[in-house]
Amino acid sequence: MRKIIVRDTRQIAPFNEPARDLRVMNKPLWLWQRDVLTRYCQEEREVASLSQVPTDAVETLVYRDNLFFDQPFIDAFIAEARRQRKPVRVAFSASDGAIATHALPLNNGFEKHDNLLLADLWYYPFGVQPNPRPLVIDTQPREVGYYHVPTYMSTEKGELVFQLPLRAFLPIEHWIHVHIANVIFGLFTVGARYEQTVKGPGMLVFLANMRILARALIEQKQVISCSAVVKMGRNVHIDPTAMIQGPTVIGDNVTIGAGAVIDACHIGSNVTISNGCCLMLSVVSDGCFLPFRAALFETTLMENTIVAQNTCLQMCVVGRNSFIGAGSTFTDFNLLPTPLRALYEGKLVPTGMPVLGSCVGHNCRLGSGLVVYPARMIESDVVLFASPERRVVSGNITFEQSDHHKTRYAHLHPRLYPRADEIEAEKQLFLAKKRERQKARAGAG
Repeated sequence: MRKIIVRDTRQIAPFNEPARDLRVMNKPLWLWQRDVLTRYCQEEREVASLSQVPTDAVETLVYRDNLFFDQPFIDAFIAEARRQRKPVRVAFSASDGAIATHALPLNNGFEKHDNLLLADLWYYPFGVQPNPRPLVIDTQPREVGYYHVPTYMSTEKGELVFQLPLRAFLPIEHWIHVHIANVIFGLFTVGARYEQTVKGPGMLVFLANMRILARALIEQKQVISCSAVVKMGRNVHIDPTAMIQGPTVIGDNVTIGAGAVIDACHIGSNVTISNGCCLMLSVVSDGCFLPFRAALFETTLMENTIVAQNTCLQMCVVGRNSFIGAGSTFTDFNLLPTPLRALYEGKLVPTGMPVLGSCVGHNCRLGSGLVVYPARMIESDVVLFASPERRVVSGNITFEQSDHHKTRYAHLHPRLYPRADEIEAEKQLFLAKKRERQKARAGAG
């Protein structure tokens, strides 16, 4: 099968990068898509728009490159599409719990058609043809509450509830979608599938459970901590006093210190998690460093990021090559019962989530002791010093508001991730200077 990837060049704030370059489950989204489709697609092409999709009479899969989808979803979609042997476009019921609850807010990636929601994923058995019919895929959502909380933390129910899809699909158009793809549609969904597997009926499930139990007995560990549910790479050093519970994945060359607690996480390679750190339902990408007593809860760290000691991040996303200073706290709950809103297309829009942390872009440097309010954004390349006026971050921070501009050393922290308007302005300035030089040469001649 040939796959045609339609490029989506829109930048995701505050990273100022397209979705395809952001990390999901410790992989760039484009690499995640490629790995999921490896078993089906032998040829790959990229186009700038749908009008450029080739019309050769070959089996073709077309999708936009800001889509997150997992293996069970793609397997179900392609199996049903091949069975019908007609051009189809993926669709969802408007009442699908996972899509309606987690995918629709802050998202223009769905096209409404009657009671269906159409997305940018097509299958053509004999080349691209007009008017593909909708193919409805059930994400098989499961309502799961992670923990019980007092009723004032939720306006509708006494506990925080997620709609977990056993087949995950999500267009990424906002940093909150990166959080959802990694945590709710990622780690939580992996746990839901594992629970479904061990609790399902049948002799095969019984035998699988016996193998897990035998592994735990041989290793003299609890079932949830044995190597059947905690997958580790090579050259991993774990202090005997650390506690690790699955389902958890740990990459190569990882060091985990004394007293660390890791619960249902995805840890990349070359990661150091020092003494007393606590990680729950979090994704820590390659090359990250967590000194002692750092805490992550439902948080995603992209590659080569440092979260210093005594810092707590809850339901946050942090970009690559960033530093979060010691003793900082990223809060996730509005003290007054007002809806959490996030900036989307220039407006503050309700997120649809009762609790939510904040987002830090790429190449940021944040000083010690900061308190960050929920649903805030700190743009890429920002530096925030620990000072009385910066102790509490109550609003979004842009690059122009970065503290390093106030110093004579601003040139030491270059702009690596400019916004699209900055790139265009720089391009126009370059062209103007080029025209001036051409006129000067013509006049001298």
